[in-house]
Amino acid sequence: MAIAEKIKIVEVGPRDGLQNETAVSVDAKVALIEALADAGVSYIESASFVSPKWVPQMADSSAVMEQMTRRPGVTYAGLTPNLKGFEAAVAANMDEVAVFGAASEAFTQKNINCSIDESLERFKPVIAAAKEKSIPVRGYVSCVLGCPYQGEVPLESVVKVAKALYDMGCYEVSLGDTIGVGTPLKAQEMLAAVAEKVPMEKLALHFHNTYGQALANIMACLPLGVATIDSAVAGLGGCPYAKGASGNVATEDVVYMLNGMGIKTGIDLNKLIAAGVDICQHLAHGPRSQVAIAELAKQGD
Repeated sequence: MAIAEKIKIVEVGPRDGLQNETAVSVDAKVALIEALADAGVSYIESASFVSPKWVPQMADSSAVMEQMTRRPGVTYAGLTPNLKGFEAAVAANMDEVAVFGAASEAFTQKNINCSIDESLERFKPVIAAAKEKSIPVRGYVSCVLGCPYQGEVPLESVVKVAKALYDMGCYEVSLGDTIGVGTPLKAQEMLAAVAEKVPMEKLALHFHNTYGQALANIMACLPLGVATIDSAVAGLGGCPYAKGASGNVATEDVVYMLNGMGIKTGIDLNKLIAAGVDICQHLAHGPRSQVAIAELAKQGD
């Protein structure tokens, strides 16, 4: 299979990124989402309709969506772990929703206090309700290359959960290296195994950069034909399981690499860097994107 000529970037900074940062204001979130859309990002995971008790950083998701100016041609998605969350997402006029599973039994027990099979059962009513309203559902599989509690995660478990989400009606399944421990050949092997059961064009990569491997892992997977990559502007979102470590791979770094390979993303890199710099002014750190750091240093010279 050849490397795709165009890659869809799924920007997860406003959701997966900011939920693992210190809380920022509604205005700052709105400005970030609008700046990302202005930079040419066509898919933005903007909100999370989870219990504020568990994720206080996302408690203002409905207010963010209400205040925001939506850009035609941009998809705004929200995470909905249950029917209550789904109803809130519908009320907030989300274009798409996402459900979140894991390939690790230990992670599922710790996170949502049930088994993998039970967690999949819980998604059925959400996916059915979304189908009724013609709202597309994206599925996440976390811990595809390792788990903070059980270490190694069996490949067959990753394949099973990815296939279950796809069979349930998720139009795309995003494979998440939640703790960023994966290395290139393992990432490639994992993607190849899942692609035997789920069509490659329905798969996405969601690699964290905790151990500095994310770009290498993405690069190892591209020749298999995967054409969707999740990333977060400025590398937003630390890793709750490894204090001080970086979280999501930075969108700037992914776009720079793809630009250098002649692969289209439709994203303006300079505007993207500026969006990352702006949101980091509300956080206790600068951008975690190597490209942004290098470009900013160049401007400072």
